[in-house]
Amino acid sequence: MQSTVPELMDIGDESQATLESYGIGNRATENFGRQCLMARRFAEAGVRFIEVAHGNWDQHKKLESNLSRNCRATDQPLATLLKDLKERGLLEETLVVWGGEFGRTPHIKQANGRDHNATGFTFWMAGGGVKGGMTYGATDEHGVAAVENRMHFHDLHATILHLLGLDHEALTYKYAGRDFRLTDVHGNVAHDIIA
Repeated sequence: MQSTVPELMDIGDESQATLESYGIGNRATENFGRQCLMARRFAEAGVRFIEVAHGNWDQHKKLESNLSRNCRATDQPLATLLKDLKERGLLEETLVVWGGEFGRTPHIKQANGRDHNATGFTFWMAGGGVKGGMTYGATDEHGVAAVENRMHFHDLHATILHLLGLDHEALTYKYAGRDFRLTDVHGNVAHDIIA
């Protein structure tokens, strides 16, 4: 892999239309667009785990302007990545996961922002054996807490591991007289989302 990195990092062989579709050349989408294009190039080269990141989602204040800015920065590059992976026949074998470590409360606080919410939030997944076009789970009428098909992080991890071809229960080891694994001693695969 090390010998191919310089070639992978050189996007000079990409068409102008491809660069523009990822938002490269646009100040608002440039950074994340480059990450998404690199993710596609790495996937084509057979890299097995790729992470792209966009910070500043911790919006305790100025929610309206900050959220709009983040969406402008990520929507186009991410949509292009998914489209590009699909057109190149890579999406079926590439699991794309989008989320964070928690959600936001549904109510606006005094500084025009929202607090952390660990009881009701969203992840989305595409490709890699996931059923497309579906919603799994729901929150209460106020968006505060999950009430339908609740999924703990251990369940999410078990499901992702399953999609990667790993049995999370087989990754159990004993330590200090107790069973441990990546999904703790919990975690159930959400079979309803698997294609």
